[in-house]
Amino acid sequence: MSEHDTAVGFTPEEIDPTASTRSARLKWVIVVNSDLPPGRAVNAAVCTAVATATGVSGLLGDDAFDADGERYTGLPWTGCSILSADAEKLRAIRAKAAASPGCHVADMPAVAQQIRVYADFLATMKEFSTEEMDYCAVGIVGPRNRIDKLVGKLPLMA
Repeated sequence: MSEHDTAVGFTPEEIDPTASTRSARLKWVIVVNSDLPPGRAVNAAVCTAVATATGVSGLLGDDAFDADGERYTGLPWTGCSILSADAEKLRAIRAKAAASPGCHVADMPAVAQQIRVYADFLATMKEFSTEEMDYCAVGIVGPRNRIDKLVGKLPLMA
């Protein structure tokens, strides 16, 4: 769900695995804090991706099968760009996305990588205001033109 309590996703009629990812109505990006070391950056991107994939309908394509009949779990047919930004820019992008109707935001607060018990994470989150929150990564799905404006010319994560 978006901050505006509206479901974000694709209807079955919109899902076209034969089309270019650029033709999809919605765009998916994950913006990772550029100051994180590689292992923590990958962890943040993966955790954010899982939260996004389960929160946005129609992102994942059908399972694939190889020549031997081995099954491979479906991947995002829409694609997903992994970008990077410094902490200040990441916070600003997250705030704009959260305030934008039709955008789904799945983020990974920095505190999530510091706590190993999920119940403790939930309790700790209540101690921070949105303005105080630092983020490791933010996943955003929304209308293509709106997402392009939000992420501008951010570089791909290196």
